[in-house]
Amino acid sequence: MLLAKIKEALSSLYEDIQVTQEAPDAAAAAAVEEPVVDAAAVDTAVIEESQPEAGAAEQEEAKPEEVEEPAADTAPDPPGPRETEYKVKGYHLDVELDPDKVVAAAEILNRENFFIESITGVDWIDEQQLEAVYDFNHFDELCRVVIRSRTDRNNPEIPTISHIFQGANWHERETHDFFGITFTGHPNLEPLLLPEDADFHPLLKDFKA
Repeated sequence: MLLAKIKEALSSLYEDIQVTQEAPDAAAAAAVEEPVVDAAAVDTAVIEESQPEAGAAEQEEAKPEEVEEPAADTAPDPPGPRETEYKVKGYHLDVELDPDKVVAAAEILNRENFFIESITGVDWIDEQQLEAVYDFNHFDELCRVVIRSRTDRNNPEIPTISHIFQGANWHERETHDFFGITFTGHPNLEPLLLPEDADFHPLLKDFKA
């Protein structure tokens, strides 16, 4: 099945991320293996053992209040492509990648006979990030894949994929017009829809006309 094949191919781009997250912390492991003994605590324990046992009332008063332990946090989903319900989302596979993985993802999709439908942006102003969103589809069967990549809002750079998909050339220029994302390596990142001397990006959330 095409979807399973593409999901497996794109999952390979996450292998280094998974290895990094699963690697144990050497310092933490050493701390577990060799616990530090608090000399002051040991002395206190010896003194307490030598004292006469307190009465039941005194023990009840000295008993610390029980503190309810917080519920264990649910483990986050491992990184990787996520299958979605097409009738609900409009695409079959949702993929979040760092900017340096976007070109490799585009090469995989190109080899598997996908084409680029559109590129647009999202302004996550509260998180000080910009996101490029790439929509791909397959020539022979319906299989829509979304690639998402976030970058620093103050220095938004993502490598171009225009050398892989020619149609990305104008899409990247339009996204640069409206959001200011610089697609590094683009052969001609000149304004497409805005005036040639435009120094603004009208779809940023803090844009004021």
